[in-house]
Amino acid sequence: MIPQRKIPTKAFVVDSPKSPFVLQDVVLDEVRENEVLVEMKYTGLCHTDIVVQNGAIPVGDYPAVLGHEGAGIVRRVGSGVKDKSLSEGDRVFLSFTTCHNCTPCQEGRHGFCNRFTEINFGGVRGISAADSPISSVDGKAIRGQFFGQSSMSKLAIVPETSIVKSPADSGVMDADMASLAPLGCGYLTGAGTVLNVLKPKSTSRLAVLGMGAVGLAALMAARAQGVETVIAVDIVDAKLELAASLGASHTLNTKMVPDLAQGLHELFPGGLDQIIDTTGVVPLMQSSIKALGHEGTLAIVGVAPTGASLSIDPLEFMINCKRIVGAIEGSSNPATLLPQLISWYKEGKFPVDKLAKVYDADCLEQALEDLHAGKVIKPVLKWADL
Repeated sequence: MIPQRKIPTKAFVVDSPKSPFVLQDVVLDEVRENEVLVEMKYTGLCHTDIVVQNGAIPVGDYPAVLGHEGAGIVRRVGSGVKDKSLSEGDRVFLSFTTCHNCTPCQEGRHGFCNRFTEINFGGVRGISAADSPISSVDGKAIRGQFFGQSSMSKLAIVPETSIVKSPADSGVMDADMASLAPLGCGYLTGAGTVLNVLKPKSTSRLAVLGMGAVGLAALMAARAQGVETVIAVDIVDAKLELAASLGASHTLNTKMVPDLAQGLHELFPGGLDQIIDTTGVVPLMQSSIKALGHEGTLAIVGVAPTGASLSIDPLEFMINCKRIVGAIEGSSNPATLLPQLISWYKEGKFPVDKLAKVYDADCLEQALEDLHAGKVIKPVLKWADL
């Protein structure tokens, strides 16, 4: 039985920037009225976790528990939780959280919440580790509720705003949760950029740069929406082969062409309608602008290095009506997008099970090594045996 007031569990703690993930005993506070205690079953590993581990996004204190692609089972519900259907034993998926009060949130564009960075990177209860629900066994504060969840933990205290209950009629079982855990960030970002930002037509010519988890999710969402021409771009043939199996109409290895724009124009001389960049590689983004046709749009999802910039010709943009847009978390509302993606998954239109590889939680180092080596698209930690 879980004790009241203080809840012992295990979590991966990053002690300071550039420190490793260390699995250790921690203690959680009691659940507050608007929070839920979730027993994590699976946690996807995202590049953002690694960026924050390395201190490249200096928001919030250390030590910290990261992780923001969790899926698990409800173990306790706060007395003030608004969704009265949420109860112990429910399967839930965790995603980012927002203020729900600003204009973007009110319009359903939660990825553009005015307080997105403060809340998700700093922590929901507050930006100081002292505000966190997590502490070490000797009482030292540990920053928690990263993206509302800090799901690199066996148990997590999560605000209701980060909870998406698995639809009752979805047929999702525990075994499905391993594939679906990354819905809350990586897959949501790629799919949301297609559905909410670009909104392509069936006749649109769409290219996706980078066949990682985000790019492949964008590809699958476009195909699920009936987009006929989707070009997958990468430098790894194995990833391009996977993209083709998932519905890409064309593939392009940029190592095989002098320039991305040239390679795309050879396929489509009139240019493309839309391009999604998930790589953050500035030369690719720069070349993408040249590859756009009239009224073409470049959606930037990948994070470029600090200080990097794109050069544009204002006259060309005006004459050709081109535009560049940013997309944070696919400009999505997880409460509505995740159920749609789950439905597509069960219908075979969003086969994310082909992207994930499951590792026992105590094999995190191997999972990270395989991710860096390009051996896996989406590593997922399993907590059951820990």
